[in-house]
Amino acid sequence: MIDFFYAPTPNGWKVAILLEELGLDYKTHLIRLAEGDQLKPEFMAISPNAKIPAIIDHEPLASFGTDPVRVFESGAIMQYLADKTGRFIPTDPLERKEAMEWLFWQVSNQGPMAGQLSHFVNYAPQDNQDYGQKRYSGEYERNLAVLEKRLEDRTYILDEYSICDMITFPWVFIAKPLTVSLDRFLNVAEWRGRIKQRTAVINAINLCKADQNRGKVNVSNNKVLYNQSADHILGSEDKGLM
Repeated sequence: MIDFFYAPTPNGWKVAILLEELGLDYKTHLIRLAEGDQLKPEFMAISPNAKIPAIIDHEPLASFGTDPVRVFESGAIMQYLADKTGRFIPTDPLERKEAMEWLFWQVSNQGPMAGQLSHFVNYAPQDNQDYGQKRYSGEYERNLAVLEKRLEDRTYILDEYSICDMITFPWVFIAKPLTVSLDRFLNVAEWRGRIKQRTAVINAINLCKADQNRGKVNVSNNKVLYNQSADHILGSEDKGLM
């Protein structure tokens, strides 16, 4: 059994897709980001970065011991689950090296740039949008171009469908809401179309769908979501959130 701490965002979808593809038994715990659930001590004990997703695996491999295993950060969770099950990750050393390259590309480049673009498209005050949106739209498209070239004459990022596709897909899936067209990225568009038809992907995208924030802004949720500081982690500010 896996406890899955989740919100219906692209980062949450990544792990939801893998859990659905693996058919693992999991229990979803909805983290209400706009209400500050991610800043509560019980969640930060699992995810010290105060971000979703996170998991607790109550049936880890024997090599991890007998206690439940906690994992935070989407890339680490996906590698952990793929290694545990022996699925969706190569075993050949060179192919695994390649998988790690694309996994780290997603978590260090595509995901953060897309997330910042989403902030400026959906949440930033109107008078502060222009520079940030231009900056991150350019970076988002640059990463689409990297993916476009990778997908030349390829069906998936690696030779077979893998965690690299699952972790990359969510931030491409929402290209249109991020005001970016895929017309220049035909390989990416075809790849996106293939993946979004998978039953596991559909189930993951629909998980807690009614609780999606969809870019709604108000004073309280903007403060909780985007005006955090070290004090939110150290616990000396806004005790009401903790």
